[in-house]
Amino acid sequence: MRRVVLLTAWLAVAATVLAAPLAAQSRFPERIALPNGFRPEGIAIKGTTFYVGSIPTGAIFRGDLRTGQGAPFIPGADGRAAIGLELDGQRLFVAGGPTGSGFVYSVKTRALLASQRFTTEMSFVNDVAEARGGAYFTDSRRPFIYRLSLRHGGPPTFQAIPLSGDYVHEPPPVLNLNGIVAAHDGRKLIAVQTRSQTPTTPSKLFTIDPRSGEAREIVLDQPVTNGDGLLLDGHILYVVQNRDNMVAVVKLNRRLTSGTVVARITDPDFDVPTTLAEHGDRLYAVNARFTTPPTPTTEYWLAQFPKFDHDDEDEDEDDDD
Repeated sequence: MRRVVLLTAWLAVAATVLAAPLAAQSRFPERIALPNGFRPEGIAIKGTTFYVGSIPTGAIFRGDLRTGQGAPFIPGADGRAAIGLELDGQRLFVAGGPTGSGFVYSVKTRALLASQRFTTEMSFVNDVAEARGGAYFTDSRRPFIYRLSLRHGGPPTFQAIPLSGDYVHEPPPVLNLNGIVAAHDGRKLIAVQTRSQTPTTPSKLFTIDPRSGEAREIVLDQPVTNGDGLLLDGHILYVVQNRDNMVAVVKLNRRLTSGTVVARITDPDFDVPTTLAEHGDRLYAVNARFTTPPTPTTEYWLAQFPKFDHDDEDEDEDDDD
């Protein structure tokens, strides 16, 4: 029977805590198969329905968390790609990676509602988060975030917002901004700068003002490497460490100026996880399997695992900057 291992920060390095068997917590499948050769990266969940995108084609696969069954939802097309995904009501926002674009689909009709090219320069539009009526996209190759707005009956509008403050953009081949989430009711964004230049280069977390692009580093007590997808659950931020095959659990202070790595989650079903989505007390990770050569028969899957149990964690007081 599968177990999830929590590598906790407050224990000795060699110590581990085994969580309760997942089968006792959920009737939902622990592992959900995706189409062979799909090459997934991003995930979004609404209710018990999940959506996963294909990196090279932009195709979207839709399935049911309860049964593990699914089917193609939106076909791939030339000039499209699907990296990060975000659901906003009946709209699915898709980060278009090397296309330099963002795509918006209707989950009701499957229609392409918008296709917005953000830049003609070398770029990698990596992830997306909805905040206060707009969708904010990261670019791993350019020091910008992009705001895309859709108005009923009108064309989409977008704004390229330059990053400033503590953010330092690093030249290729460094992967810069990656995962992004909204915080403080959309007044702030949190993003991770992957910085995967070497296996030991720590990633950086930032808060970003969605209006000005001003970034402030979130100071961590321990480094995280290969930071990828993010998921915010109250004051707990989950940071996927893709090639490390783990998820860092970061407890943030209220001002989002610092964070403590309170646990690192590993799972036998992790194989270069990239992004996360949640359903109740469970998390679902997409395994991109970047270290496995992709072929038409390469297997891909989602891994289900429980959220970190932080019920006993004391709320921290506002601390000094």
